[in-house]
Amino acid sequence: MTPLDGMRIIPTRVVVMTNVRPSPLRLTALGAAGLLLAACSSDTGSDASGSSASPSSAGTSLASSVEEVSAPQPRLTLTYDGGVLVLDATTFEVVGDHDMEGFLRVNAAGDGRHALVTTDEGFQVLDTGVWTDGGTSYAGDSELTDDVFAADTAGHVVVHGDRTVLFADGTGDITSFETADLLTADGLPETEEWTSEAAHHGVAIELEDGTLLSTLGDEEGRSGVRVLDPAGEEVARSEECPGVHGEGTVAGEVAVFGCEDGVLLYDGEFSKLTAPDAYGRTGNVFTSETSPVAVGDYNADPDAEGYLLSRVALVDTAADRLQVVPLPAGVQYTFRDLARGPQDEAVLLGTDGSLHLLDEETGELLASHPVIAPWEGPEEWQDAHPALRVHDGIAYVTEPAADAVHAVDLGTGEVLATGELEVTPNEIAVVTG
Repeated sequence: MTPLDGMRIIPTRVVVMTNVRPSPLRLTALGAAGLLLAACSSDTGSDASGSSASPSSAGTSLASSVEEVSAPQPRLTLTYDGGVLVLDATTFEVVGDHDMEGFLRVNAAGDGRHALVTTDEGFQVLDTGVWTDGGTSYAGDSELTDDVFAADTAGHVVVHGDRTVLFADGTGDITSFETADLLTADGLPETEEWTSEAAHHGVAIELEDGTLLSTLGDEEGRSGVRVLDPAGEEVARSEECPGVHGEGTVAGEVAVFGCEDGVLLYDGEFSKLTAPDAYGRTGNVFTSETSPVAVGDYNADPDAEGYLLSRVALVDTAADRLQVVPLPAGVQYTFRDLARGPQDEAVLLGTDGSLHLLDEETGELLASHPVIAPWEGPEEWQDAHPALRVHDGIAYVTEPAADAVHAVDLGTGEVLATGELEVTPNEIAVVTG
């Protein structure tokens, strides 16, 4: 196999017809006024991508329903067996219920407005109906568009800097686009395309200078990461990351990849931080651009059954240190239950039903807040089980056993509101507005 010689620029479009129906939701307000204030505290100067999109230039099909609002209004997207719900993150009002078949995954697209729903055809664009144009914010109905970034076995979505990168596991194809272009494009934005050496369950990150980091692997396994310059020429690689999975960038644009024996770092050159156990797998990393520390899940037993974990990895890229921290007795979690808080702390939703906040540098337990009933791990990773997302100091927690979603103030531990759904939530993403 030879390195990629260059990259192609190809717009991609697939048409998929879907149905939309209304869906009721019951809201239990617990300090709803506090939730409203917290949800409106975001900077109103620009949307997440810093781009400009007016009601007439972006989402013209929503123009009749769009209203100007006083501040960005985040929305939640929740997958369930049979579709995707869109909720107002302040009131938990259902603003969209979109029929879709198959097992669905969802990721924020990074532009403050759209989410990408993983389907059999690829990454389908869901317009949540909120965005910010300069200093003005808008809100309207959600719409499941007919626009799809075609992909054979759509996998990871990575948003970094000004770019969003998609990976197709079935081919190893990588698609990148200017995140802000999704707001203003008529259909899909122009894309840049790369091809991996072989198909595998992989991921790619595009750095701010156009450098692309992409995983190495094939159907037999994954071994490391290669580096492509903006012209698509390979300039470096490391094959010292068996089972590579999970990615993110921390302060200083240091890229972090999880391995089965530690983590692989890239900051212009590769370095490896070895796990304290012979098998010490980090499969998902959770990063912040204001901290040099990545938080990762951690598993030291290759023969373990199920998906519950009882330790976390703290990867300090400034100190070149990988620290493994045990959780309190009886507390476990899955890959869906880690996030970062407003002070870069690690936030973990435990099987005891509580949110646990850990100091990112020491692993010290800072606080624990009860939220939901104790729960058990899933039989399969795709099965609905509690999931966590954090935005603007608010933790959004799903509770599939109760068909509910909760908003929690991480500063006080107060459960601000609970939305009682008529479906069982599975995956969750937050679109910032």
